[in-house]
Amino acid sequence: MKKILALLTLSVSLLSTASAQQDPKAGKILDQMSAKYQAMKAFKASFTQTLENDAAKVKENLSGDITVSGQKFRLKMSGQEVINDGKTVWAYAKSENEVTVSDNEPDEQEISPSQIYTLYKKGYKYTYVQEAKENGELVDVIELSPEDRTNQIFKVRMKVSKADKSVKSWQMFKKNGNRYTVKINKFTPNVPVDATTFNFDKTKYKGVRVIDLR
Repeated sequence: MKKILALLTLSVSLLSTASAQQDPKAGKILDQMSAKYQAMKAFKASFTQTLENDAAKVKENLSGDITVSGQKFRLKMSGQEVINDGKTVWAYAKSENEVTVSDNEPDEQEISPSQIYTLYKKGYKYTYVQEAKENGELVDVIELSPEDRTNQIFKVRMKVSKADKSVKSWQMFKKNGNRYTVKINKFTPNVPVDATTFNFDKTKYKGVRVIDLR
């Protein structure tokens, strides 16, 4: 479960403002990108995650999809499901038919899928790198680095579409040599969600074992 959440876990306040002395060109692009996603009531994305570690000769690919609404999200990937309603987190493992329930306690050194679009607003410096192409589409490449030097993440590289300011992919680099790349394969804005979308209904998982850590 940690391997899955390592990519998509990052806790940053939506209400924070960007600090001074940042790259203004990068800041303008990030503000446009962030405004695009925050204007949506909800969205769904399918993605491919690649974990690489050159020293350990590791390369692993996983596919999944995620539905996000504000601080809430529902992530499905590799036989596991993580649901966060902002207060409670359910982590379900299909192979064990087991769900672990815990309080939502964001770790400031982790990356949360519901907040990748506001990551830059607190605790990170950002710099415009270059214009590039991704799958034939022009993108702006921006790098973010944490102000906290104890953070195990030392760099995040984000590619933002020049045409519509959507995030096409991002990479997270960690001090242990792990490099996580997330590529968005399909994006659907304003998908319908309701009270059941971000809750775990154990009646739909016959015989599920519940481990409540709250």
